Amino acid sequence: MDLEPVVLFAVIGALGIGSQWLAWRLQLPAIVLMLGAGLIAGPGFGVINPSQAFGDLFTPVISIAVAVILFEGGLTLNFRELRETGQGVRRLFFFGAPLAWLFSTAAIYYFAGLSFEASIVFGGILIVTGPTVVTPLLRQARLSSKPAGILRWEAIVNDPVGALAAVLAYEVISALRGAGSIGEAIWHLVLGISVAFVAGYVGGRLIAYSFRNGHVPEYMKVPVLFGMVLLVYAATDTLLHESGLLAVTVMGIVLANAHLPSFSELRRFKEHITVILVSGVFIMLAASLERSMIAALDLRALAFVLAIMFVARPLAVWLSLIGTDLSNAEKGIIAWIGPRGVVAVAVSGLFGARLVEKGIEDAAMLAPLAFAIVAATVVAHGFSIGPLARLWGLTSKSPPGVMIVGSSDWTIDFARELKEAGVPVLVSDRNYFSLWPARDAGIDVFHGEILSEAAEHTVAMSRFGTLITATNNDSYNALICTDFGPEFGRGNVFQVGRHEAAESARDLPVTLGGRTFGNGKSFESLAARFRDGWTFVRTNLSEEYPLERYLSERENVEVIAVIPKTGALEFVAGGDIPKTNPGDAILAFAKRDKEPKIPAAKE
Repeated sequence: MDLEPVVLFAVIGALGIGSQWLAWRLQLPAIVLMLGAGLIAGPGFGVINPSQAFGDLFTPVISIAVAVILFEGGLTLNFRELRETGQGVRRLFFFGAPLAWLFSTAAIYYFAGLSFEASIVFGGILIVTGPTVVTPLLRQARLSSKPAGILRWEAIVNDPVGALAAVLAYEVISALRGAGSIGEAIWHLVLGISVAFVAGYVGGRLIAYSFRNGHVPEYMKVPVLFGMVLLVYAATDTLLHESGLLAVTVMGIVLANAHLPSFSELRRFKEHITVILVSGVFIMLAASLERSMIAALDLRALAFVLAIMFVARPLAVWLSLIGTDLSNAEKGIIAWIGPRGVVAVAVSGLFGARLVEKGIEDAAMLAPLAFAIVAATVVAHGFSIGPLARLWGLTSKSPPGVMIVGSSDWTIDFARELKEAGVPVLVSDRNYFSLWPARDAGIDVFHGEILSEAAEHTVAMSRFGTLITATNNDSYNALICTDFGPEFGRGNVFQVGRHEAAESARDLPVTLGGRTFGNGKSFESLAARFRDGWTFVRTNLSEEYPLERYLSERENVEVIAVIPKTGALEFVAGGDIPKTNPGDAILAFAKRDKEPKIPAAKE
């Protein structure tokens, strides 16, 4: 079907963003819905065919989108955080990635039957395990912290590393095919890598210097950054073909480690632009597949998928983790879980087209094979991670924790009491200085926007079962609770009481937000009580000291939660106190001068 360019863009945008939204509503991997939407609209019913409609512009559009996606991958690679993730991630980075490249190349060559040139480029791409796919799986399975942390950071690191491997392989092939001698080929490769590294480094340092010294106003930072990404990519790619992808990846890494005070703005740029581009690229690539390519996915393609999933990935991970302190079960779950994502498909489509232009005809199969491995790994790993984690005893043994958004005197006192009770707790705030008291108390913190993609990659959400929003902004509290409601469960998101103001057209609907925290006092009321001497008190119950006696002996007390001897923390909502048993503990907000704090029994 021939559509006007504007209508075509609208259809692609609607399918991509619509798939992302529907995936959020249904709690499904977005990549699966985008794959289905693209295949149905393209080779299925022939509604759109972007490659035919865009003609010569199709490859440049995909190239620029992939460049921005790879720049986003570079922005996530913070060397300080990489060092802190331990020996496992370093092993997977330095040994696992090269081994995965080698074994994947062999699987493609021997099972899929592609040429060596196409195999070595595709093998580099298959190093990638996307964090946008891995993170939801970790939440779903509540995997224990060590393997979950390794899988999460491997996915973040491998986004740029896999793309970089493909760039290097492509540069080697381009140099060998275009040069008259081995010496010229080596010189072409060294020059391409050198120019890309220098351009990316200089571009990143220039942006960092300009932003840090106030040479760019706040409202211009995101446009300037986007313009610099395009400039660095175009300049290097025009000089030396395909080196632009390497350049923008290096530029992203430089900015990620530049410690910019405005890095949150860069993250917002990355999140918003990347979601749009990922959606568009995936739909365009899926819809551009020919029916003949899909039909060519025969038993050899199935053998290739099985070889990647059951041999190449597990063998590379297992060998790289020899000698670490990981148990066999932890190694096994890390070796098995390796779903591929949008970057793998996008980069495969790009390099497949480039290799075909160089006369490597079987490289046209890179995109269909990438779709096959993405679909297989997302489905297989998504359905198996939970049962395997439970079978091997790798589910988190600690009780579901509490995440508190908003750092203040009373929330830190509350978090300290939860921690002393053995409940995992994390305090999040956008103000770095507000988190200092929490750090001094040894409480885990997250500095930044909890709704950001950076929080999704950094915070192990699977550790937490309850969310409490405790800022002085009712709208912000409601927004966070509404956003995290499907993930935590509507019954497990709480917010402090809303301000007692007359309802008006500007008020938020009561249908948005979370359940009322405690007795429904507002943030200011709780803060005032804390200044007036109220504090959080934990008291153990017993046969001789049941809940009824506890309540009868206290006047200035508000029960906040029940901490069961076994099981998950239960919060009070609307004044209804959960059923208690001997051995449970009561966590309450009590007047200090009237009701001295009763110390909890020692373990």
